[in-house]
Amino acid sequence: MKKNCWLLVALPNLLMTLPAGAIDTEIKQQAGTISTVTTNIPDLQEIELPITNAELLTQETVSDEEVNQETQPEEETQPAEDADITIEVIGEQDNLSGSTPVYIIEKEEIQKQGASSVADVLKRLPGFAINDVGHGADIHTGTYYRGASINQSVFLINGRPINNNVNTYHGTTDLNSIPVESIERVELSSGVASTLYGSSAFGGVVNIITKEGYGKPKLTGSVEYGSLSLNNQQTSFSGSVGDARYNFSFERFFSDNRYRVPLGAANRDAEGFLSNADTATSTYFGNIGIDLNSRNILNLDVTSLSSRRGLIFFGFPLQRDRLDHDGLNIGLSWKARLGNGDRSNLTTTIGYNQDYFSTYGPTGNFYRTGALDTQQLSARIDHEWQLSQNNKLRWGLDLKNTDLNGDVLSTSPNRIANNETENRALLNTALFAVNSWNISKNFQLDLGLRQSFDTEFGNYLNPSVGLRYALTPTIAMRGNWTGGQRNPGLDQLYVFDTVHGWEPNPDLEPETGSSWTAGVDVKLTENLTGQFTYFGSSIDNRLGVVAGRWANIGLVDTNGLEAALQLKLNSGWSTFLNYTYTDAQIKTGTERGLQLGLIPYSVLQAGVGYQNSGWQANLYMTYNSGARRALFNRPGDQITDFAPSYFNLDFSGRIPIAGNLGLTVYLENLLGEQYERVNRIYSPGFTFRLGLSSSL
Repeated sequence: MKKNCWLLVALPNLLMTLPAGAIDTEIKQQAGTISTVTTNIPDLQEIELPITNAELLTQETVSDEEVNQETQPEEETQPAEDADITIEVIGEQDNLSGSTPVYIIEKEEIQKQGASSVADVLKRLPGFAINDVGHGADIHTGTYYRGASINQSVFLINGRPINNNVNTYHGTTDLNSIPVESIERVELSSGVASTLYGSSAFGGVVNIITKEGYGKPKLTGSVEYGSLSLNNQQTSFSGSVGDARYNFSFERFFSDNRYRVPLGAANRDAEGFLSNADTATSTYFGNIGIDLNSRNILNLDVTSLSSRRGLIFFGFPLQRDRLDHDGLNIGLSWKARLGNGDRSNLTTTIGYNQDYFSTYGPTGNFYRTGALDTQQLSARIDHEWQLSQNNKLRWGLDLKNTDLNGDVLSTSPNRIANNETENRALLNTALFAVNSWNISKNFQLDLGLRQSFDTEFGNYLNPSVGLRYALTPTIAMRGNWTGGQRNPGLDQLYVFDTVHGWEPNPDLEPETGSSWTAGVDVKLTENLTGQFTYFGSSIDNRLGVVAGRWANIGLVDTNGLEAALQLKLNSGWSTFLNYTYTDAQIKTGTERGLQLGLIPYSVLQAGVGYQNSGWQANLYMTYNSGARRALFNRPGDQITDFAPSYFNLDFSGRIPIAGNLGLTVYLENLLGEQYERVNRIYSPGFTFRLGLSSSL
């Protein structure tokens, strides 16, 4: 295992030896160049923010005069009224995102859609299949990106991990409990981004960028009420004082989610209603940024989450277990320009993340509880260095220490022997480097290496490579390949799951394999852009449960197609269409040849919106082909059974009342069809939300 240790020294030097361009001039800095008002936390784009008005894929050098004209302070420009989902295929891109598509959804579009959680935001992005979101959602019924599970993707907040090395349903990343009031934008990437942020990203990397304050003090707020006792209150206060910026926000959400469900539905009580599905969350967020001088920026952000909800065990009869989730995420970052120019930027980040999950409830005449308390301390040094006009190196160091306390208790006689308290810890260190080389004006090559050192699973190396070639100013081809390794969670290794009765397995092997994409980006017309992607992955030693015990169950190969189109008709109208086909085939075991459970073959999302002078009207369409069920415990069930396909329409709108005060309207499931979302968990049919929003 020590044979890779030489890479500690050789890794940065290996990638720095790639050929560079002969001319060593100042590079063009995009709108995200460090300034007193721009985001100062590392994100997937790092220095450059999305540009959507330049020529497709070209990377010509420009003069300093042009640079100064394009990098105006953010406070001098207002957010675009027609902001929408951004497909990052045009403009002079960050070299790290050139060989793979990057999808960005801004706060304006999040607000238009009426999203109330991160799961709501992601469900309309290309590649995602989120089976259960919204009313009556259960946290563990499947979130997949390009066929990879939620734990096979990396989730970040301001560049810091929020995945917690816990994998069972009651301790994993709970996207349904992360609200949206504090979110500036959400970025989705893949390919070499996994080299930068973790070898476990077989799927993708989701980075949640939070809001910063600027300008005069501003107070915004909204209240919302609707079907199923829903009420939601949001407020934020932001601004700047001298060289300091601040943003503080609070959000509270509640819904009882009690609605009629058909016979055979999960958690159907004696009166025919969905039971134990209520959800309540409260979130506090704060961000303070200080410009120490023209070349150094310090930023502190804190997020506190409290979630209380009932659990719906998909495919099971009535259950009464509850789930409490308390989370705390703190990050301190320092961004500095090194040297005299803008060619070398260093970001140092320290983070703390705690998640406390407690599942408890009666089972017959007995009682059970399972608590998982995870604390992570992380540190990251990230250096982006423009070696020459055509050669950029991004390299650094990741440190992450994880402590898990697992406490399980059951009064059931056949489980008392498994009652225990486990205290486990691991340290993961990684060196990463990605070199992006513009071989010519039209040809880009990305090479990456990530060397990891793990106290549980030793040393392992994961490479990545990406290519991008612009055939014409409006057409570009791209492709990438990435090797990965996802280690079992500490709970799967050591903690008995008293809720399900699943035993841990300390002999589990990591999931290993690779993922890849190939595609084309096209500017079909001046207002119509599109990208078409073939994606695939092959993951061996996939983790699952066999005879009540965690085990490596074999190989899963995934292949699929992804299409994303965006059309700007004029300043008021905009449309988008995303389609994803996923074939995730099990290659070994008793289910060999079948689609992996909970992953639909086809998901289609489309939307059309209009806005003018504060008025908004948006119509969203969803088609889901239905996913293969994961549990087959009813008479007549077959392992080939799929939930039926469904089609859904949602509407959102805003009516200006006076000044910045507006009435918001959200009508969900306009067709009123009570479809099965997944594993006999049903939607409520038609629901509505009405609210008021204002800013002072």
